[in-house]
Amino acid sequence: MNKIEEMIKKLCPNGVEYKELSKIGEFYSGLSGKRKENFVNGNQKFISYINVFKNKAVNFDKLDTVQVASNEKQNTVQYGDILFTGSSENLEECGITSVVTKVIQENIYLNSFCFGYRLHENILLPNFCKFLFRSYEIRKKIIKCANGVTRYNISKEKLKKIKIPVPPIAVQQEIVKVLDTFSELTAELTAELAAELAARKKQYAYYKHKLLSFENLIDLSPNGVEYKELSELCDIMDSYRKPITKEKRISGIYPYYGANGIQDYIDSYIFDGTYILMGEDGSVINKDNTPVLNWATGKIWVNNHAHVLKEKSDMLLRFLYYYLQTIDISAIVRGTPPKITQQDLKILKIPVPPLEVQEYIVNILDKFDSLVNDIMVGLPAEIAARQKQYAYYRDKLLTFASLK
Repeated sequence: MNKIEEMIKKLCPNGVEYKELSKIGEFYSGLSGKRKENFVNGNQKFISYINVFKNKAVNFDKLDTVQVASNEKQNTVQYGDILFTGSSENLEECGITSVVTKVIQENIYLNSFCFGYRLHENILLPNFCKFLFRSYEIRKKIIKCANGVTRYNISKEKLKKIKIPVPPIAVQQEIVKVLDTFSELTAELTAELAAELAARKKQYAYYKHKLLSFENLIDLSPNGVEYKELSELCDIMDSYRKPITKEKRISGIYPYYGANGIQDYIDSYIFDGTYILMGEDGSVINKDNTPVLNWATGKIWVNNHAHVLKEKSDMLLRFLYYYLQTIDISAIVRGTPPKITQQDLKILKIPVPPLEVQEYIVNILDKFDSLVNDIMVGLPAEIAARQKQYAYYRDKLLTFASLK
């Protein structure tokens, strides 16, 4: 920071010149006149909305293709171009930029949901632009160029009038060096934390399967383990469920559950207690063939896409919840979209060890669950703190006094 401040005092003591985009470059459009069939077995690469939205600098490794005739007058992207997302239902996704920071040896196009901006002269380094156009001050200006109510579109006419700082090249280079280093350190930390979280989850899954295995339950139950059908062990409350279309929901504080979790928060509830919610149709099975489950407590609303299980007798609901996380239910998932019928659910065979054994296992797994969830909260919080720190220094470095 000190070095950069000294450079600014030396190279631009009276401030940095701000220039309108219309004065230093020009906008160009993406592919036009292309239909769905043009994107099958394409002969040319193109950059999509997602490529722009996700990356500060364009990633050329995985691009889709489109059919482009040799005589078509379509714009191709070049080194140094700044690419914009043009339209979105989310205002914050409008006008996100990505920059072409490598020399391109082939024709690469920009799709119709994006547009590009090309500088007339080399007054801004591409690697500097990738930070500048995503800085808080410039993003704030870009968002003001969006029009719409349910869908927002960037006005190029308004965008042309935005003024951006043009510091000396030497200052740009030094800022890039600092921010690139900060980005690399943040990425390394994020990868380390993600790996630690994955390891803890794997460890938790291992012990959960081990504790709930038949051999372990036999060891803990000298008199053997009886198996019962699920319908004997809990009440299935499906008849009380009630779906509400999105248009008719009134916003509120009560969770509205579907097959794979909370879908919304509404102003009323139909259940009050502790329940296991098991996906009935749609999202019903995980990649490891275990059922999609949610642990729900308090006042809730459940639509008709999730079975509702309530504790009855002989079986702790929490034990059942953990046990169901370990079983393969692929044999009872039928049809398209996937569905688990109540009839098939009722006859699932569940081991019933003594209550003290259930309590012992639940106690251990609750501790593991708490540990993993604490890490899941703690690690993302640490990552968010680093990203916030990065954003602070980026915006500080990219804020210049205007030339007097």
